[in-house]
Amino acid sequence: MRSRSQYLREMGLTPWTLSGATRVVASQHVETVSSDIESLEKVPPSGWASLQQQVGNCMRCSLHTTRKTTVFGEGDPKADWLLVGEAPGAEEDRQGLPFVGRAGQLLNRMLFSAHLARDEVFVANVLKCRPPDNRDPFGEEVGTCESFLHQQVKFIQPKIILAMGRFAAQALLRADQTIGQLRGRVHRYPACDIPLVVTYHPAYLLRSPQAKAKTWEDLVLALTEFQRVTNSENG
Repeated sequence: MRSRSQYLREMGLTPWTLSGATRVVASQHVETVSSDIESLEKVPPSGWASLQQQVGNCMRCSLHTTRKTTVFGEGDPKADWLLVGEAPGAEEDRQGLPFVGRAGQLLNRMLFSAHLARDEVFVANVLKCRPPDNRDPFGEEVGTCESFLHQQVKFIQPKIILAMGRFAAQALLRADQTIGQLRGRVHRYPACDIPLVVTYHPAYLLRSPQAKAKTWEDLVLALTEFQRVTNSENG
């Protein structure tokens, strides 16, 4: 079995220890992005199963005509970590599960390197249906579908959110800044005041491996904030 250091080397990263890397980013300040999310739909009274059914039967936009299946998300519905991507790809559309292709394999390695297991987190996307040919989501598709994501956040109540990619970051923060402008600090998810860290999408890292080091910095920042929250809750 390969070690975490080996996984980090495969990602092109120096195999830091988390304690040493934490000191690099521990001084980063926390930033709140102002936003109005009061109009978002509430989690239905029947809860998680009802929300899954709503997603599975959704015909709100034209993507329902081209999808094979919806991709609700996967993991522990009461996880401490929520990871949010953009939209399902071809393999995700076929299996009905998020991040099962090459980007998912890279995500799994990243989690393992950070001492996190896939079944300990919840992984979801902004869009629950695959855009044809993996094109970027249209604004109207994001606007129509993102209420499902916000309901998932409210139900899960994670301790930390990792927004992977521009669409996830902008949908969660109601922001229009670039990834470069949003990275490197801790934001707050406005509706529930949950710490949120922005990083690159794993699919982007497959195309731009030089960004892996920055992504590791983001992950360490998220780990640092998660530990701070946990310590605060424990007294």
